[in-house]
Formats: sequence, C-alpha cells, structure tokens
Amino acid sequence: MEQCKVKNLYCLSETIAAELLERAEYPWEALQGIRDFILEIGPTLDPAIYERRGEDVWVAKSAKVAPTACLNGPLIIDEEAEIRHCAYIRGSAIIGKGSVVGNSTELKNVILFNSVQVPHYNYVGDSILGYKSHMGAGSITSNVKSDKTLVVVKDKEEQIATGLKKFGAMLGDYVEVGCNSVLNPGTVVGRHTNIYPLSMVRGVVPEHSIYKNKNEVVQKKG
Repeated sequence: MEQCKVKNLYCLSETIAAELLERAEYPWEALQGIRDFILEIGPTLDPAIYERRGEDVWVAKSAKVAPTACLNGPLIIDEEAEIRHCAYIRGSAIIGKGSVVGNSTELKNVILFNSVQVPHYNYVGDSILGYKSHMGAGSITSNVKSDKTLVVVKDKEEQIATGLKKFGAMLGDYVEVGCNSVLNPGTVVGRHTNIYPLSMVRGVVPEHSIYKNKNEVVQKKG
C-alpha cells in the first residue's frame, strides 16, 4: 500500500509534528504517540511565541481562542489558529498554524496539519488531517468499529492489520470532504481528492480522485 505511506500523503514541513511522523512508515503508527510527543516538545516551545495555559496546554500568542472553547491537555495550538465558540478539544491534539476548529467541533487524539479546516459541527478522533484539508459541515471520522474489533486498512485485495481499536481517518494534503459525510474506521484518502457530500467512505481512496460512492471513484482530469 505505497499510497498510504506518510511520504505519499503529507508534506511534513507543514506540521510541528514532523518529527513524530518521520518515525512512522504509515501515519496511523503515530496515533499512539501523539500524547507523549506533545509532552516532549511542549516545554521546549519558544515562550516568546507560545504561552502555557493550564496543565500541558500550549497556545500560540497569535492564536484566537473563544472564551467558550474547552481546552484539555496535552494540547498544542500553533500560530494564527482559530478555535471558535464551543469547540471541545478533549486532549492529545496538535492544531496547526492557521487551522480553524469551529463551533461545536470535537477533537481527540489528532494531528491537524497547517491550514486545516474543521469549522462546523465536526467530530475528528484518532485521525490525521493533512495540509489544507477541509471537512464540510457535519462530516465526521468514525473511530471505532461497531463490533469493537481491531481496525484493518483495506485497499481492494491488500490489507494491513493496524492493531488499533481506535482509528478514524488519514486525510492527505488538500483533501476535501463533503458535508455530512462519514469516514469509517481505517479510511485513508489520498492527496487532492474530493469526497462527495453525504458519502459513507471506508478503505483507501486514491489520490487526485473524486469519490461519488463506493462503486464510482473517478480520477480527476488534468
């Protein structure tokens, strides 16, 4: 599954978590290390740029955080990010530069690269969202299978057992997810791909494609 590797999904210069992801071949291998990575680098962040707010919470001074947002550590909010009204960050989250976490959006154990938008009623758990990826209103990552078995990443006949019970979605750079879509556990979406609204997605979606439904995934022209 070459297209699922970190090097083929993400530009690592667009995240403060580059060092963590460089340790992994596949991005989901980094999920269990997010918490410890934040605790490792948080105390080393430049105090001229970041301030510590409560226990294990580092927020860039240039970030905008609504007073009604709930911030739980460990957490890093990078420069120029915007955390809007009633956002709920449960912890183990890295929010990239210029990213937007919107009204009533919930995050848990995630890496948002720079310029990611989860602006309207989204749930993102145990997931990694690449540079300039965007989740439309109401779209979510479902991170636990209904039968509670371990997540397997599937791409046609190929399969990779992750050993993880909780695994949402890996979105490559520039992915667009349409409104009210559900990304099922173990979903991997390649760079520059668009997901139609109201989609139910599982497995691996190729880069530079348009996902209309599970039987209709077409390559972009040009």
